[in-house]
Amino acid sequence: MKQSHRKLIGTILILVFVCVYALVAMALAQGRITEASKTVQTLAYIALGLAWVLPLLPLIRWMERKDP
Repeated sequence: MKQSHRKLIGTILILVFVCVYALVAMALAQGRITEASKTVQTLAYIALGLAWVLPLLPLIRWMERKDP
């Protein structure tokens, strides 16, 4: 598969993942996190804000792989 095709597919998958992840993160943030202390809230928001990167790293590596 050509790199341009991988980038197109990867971009679409990233957009879908981020939209779904944003909905899940909002649901989690409106749940019990609002009842927690400010320190726990801050840590939870930081974790939720950065957690989307880890599942996407393999996809990004796949997208950037050079053509044979």
